[in-house]
Amino acid sequence: MESENPSGADNQQETASSCHIVLDPNWIAGFVDGEGCFSVSVHRNSMMHRHGGWQLHPVFHIYQHSDHRDVLEAMVPFFGCGRIRPKGPKSSVLTFAVDSLRNLETVILPFFEKYPLVVKRKDFEAFAAIVRSMRTKEHLTRPGFERLVRIAYGMNANGKQRSRSIEQVLAGSSETIREAP
Repeated sequence: MESENPSGADNQQETASSCHIVLDPNWIAGFVDGEGCFSVSVHRNSMMHRHGGWQLHPVFHIYQHSDHRDVLEAMVPFFGCGRIRPKGPKSSVLTFAVDSLRNLETVILPFFEKYPLVVKRKDFEAFAAIVRSMRTKEHLTRPGFERLVRIAYGMNANGKQRSRSIEQVLAGSSETIREAP
């Protein structure tokens, strides 16, 4: 007896688990206002010889419990970039993350300029300034690096969650950078 389901029973479960969600851009902007984050970490990198071994790393995140992974999975084709990973080794929270400077500048920034945020508007504006400055390599000079660190430390509740003070970062950066003649 032939099945009335042309896709077959084996594919039904696969189709159900990978449901295709159609995302509305205005909904995404609101969702990011609640569940997203624009952050610029300032961390040690032994491969970075400039700035006393400090590096700037901008990342756009959207967080969601693993029960709603399908929402994050829908973000990847919507934006055409990014990846999904656990927030931490034992976390049930997942994050959709974009950290490529090129994708941040050409995809993420234009999207949120077209569909403005309300709650996270100021953090987004600071984030956009940092990403664009890094794309023009401003962060490779001491004055540029210091300016971008100050902007980053002004984001997300004035950097209250940072493990090092801005003074520690800037003190290290001024010791090892030589100005171009």
